[in-house]
Amino acid sequence: MALKFKYATKQEIPAEQQAFYVERDGAWLLDADGVVSQSKLDEFRQNNITLTNQLKRFDGIDPDAIRQLADDKRKLEEAAQIKAGEVDKVIAARLKAELDKIHAPVVAERDALHGRLTAIQIDQAVVSEATKRGLRPTALTDITARARQTFKLVNGVPQAFEADGQTARTGKDGVSPMTLAEWVDALVSDAPHLFEANAGSGAAGSGPGGVGNRSARNPFRKESFNLTEQMKIQKSDPALAARLKAAA
Repeated sequence: MALKFKYATKQEIPAEQQAFYVERDGAWLLDADGVVSQSKLDEFRQNNITLTNQLKRFDGIDPDAIRQLADDKRKLEEAAQIKAGEVDKVIAARLKAELDKIHAPVVAERDALHGRLTAIQIDQAVVSEATKRGLRPTALTDITARARQTFKLVNGVPQAFEADGQTARTGKDGVSPMTLAEWVDALVSDAPHLFEANAGSGAAGSGPGGVGNRSARNPFRKESFNLTEQMKIQKSDPALAARLKAAA
């Protein structure tokens, strides 16, 4: 006797067969590898039939022939325009088509370069601000990633936005746009692991634990120049070394 694939309740399963079934999605299903419900098979079969019927519409169609027909159509339209004395329109259309071919990759490259430049400017700004608050060198990747998700360049200046990417984030006064300094101050509280243990937006002075001392954490800075640390960072994370140099 063949085993049934599905039962609505456990009580429906013959007692001697109950060990072969497991409960899933409110029903009792045969516990076997590779077994699929009849409804799934029917759905799969119907999808195949639909796809096959759609493909039949293209039987015997040669893509190269279609492209040739389109080119022939364009030439006929151009010939008609020339005959009607509209040579300027034909020339303009041809020039536009050629310029579009040239322009598309240029635009793509420009957008890519703009994106990289934006990221660099935001990275440098946030690293410079965060370093003043004792940013750990190992936290550079983390904080720059956070900044890129929050800030966009607006008229060349980093501006914070909400998660939707459209709504400007306001600062402490609830009116003015949030500044990088305010954003970093919030991070000191919300993500203290990114900063040295003595970091804090309210600290001041140049003594132990003060802003002057914390800003010296960057080994590329004049007041905290440390060639050994520089070499370590350059070897382990060249991108981090570049950002620290820019912030120095």
